[in-house]
Amino acid sequence: MTDSPASAMLNRLRGVEWISDWDYAMGHVMSRRLLMREYLRRAALWAQAYSAEDKWPFFDVTEHIDPEFRLSPEITADLNEFLGTIPEWFLRNTCAGAVRVAEIRDQNQVKLPDLPDLYEPLVLFYERGGEFMYDNGGGLDLTGVSFRPKGLQNNLGSTPLVALRGDVLDALDAKGRISFYATADGRGPVFRRRLLPGGERHDEVFGQDLRWEPTDRLPAAEEEAKEAGWVQLTDNEAAQLIEASVVGTPS
Repeated sequence: MTDSPASAMLNRLRGVEWISDWDYAMGHVMSRRLLMREYLRRAALWAQAYSAEDKWPFFDVTEHIDPEFRLSPEITADLNEFLGTIPEWFLRNTCAGAVRVAEIRDQNQVKLPDLPDLYEPLVLFYERGGEFMYDNGGGLDLTGVSFRPKGLQNNLGSTPLVALRGDVLDALDAKGRISFYATADGRGPVFRRRLLPGGERHDEVFGQDLRWEPTDRLPAAEEEAKEAGWVQLTDNEAAQLIEASVVGTPS
């Protein structure tokens, strides 16, 4: 295979453990959920840009960018061989789209809209735990968490996920049911509370060494935390503060 953006993307997809180890996928539940939400948002933007709303969310956008576009025969053969190992149509659509868009961007023969990379959040999602399941009712099973993606219009207005960095995504993932907190000004470090099966609780703060460390600063009860001025963060808000810490720390 030639050394091209398309072949590089195909190699990334080939490296995915599509039927992932349950514990591995469960260990990345939070980052995978955020990455899927970001993909759905970007897919809504791209579908709107090409009047392909009826194809949203899991589609190959290159069919709308340039219906005449073709990969080289060599890459086409390799891509088709790979797609033959992928059982679900929605996985095949997005994998094919990721490979083809990579090549379209490199050729620079078609003017693309000023939109964020469509498939990168989903490829990262695959790399962090493999496949997802999509039922006819529109529900998504991401291995360990299920949700309904709502409609295209709802996703157009969702908050962008800034953090696609591996170190930030890693910092979001941990075992247990997680809640994130910050002080009222929202500028301090990120705190989290992890509740494990059996009621075991771990309170932690994202420290200056960019690791989670034990802390006793969080009040034990939720009501006490609210009264003391603590603010509960969404997953996305926590990701943005963690990213600010990572980027702002000298290497």
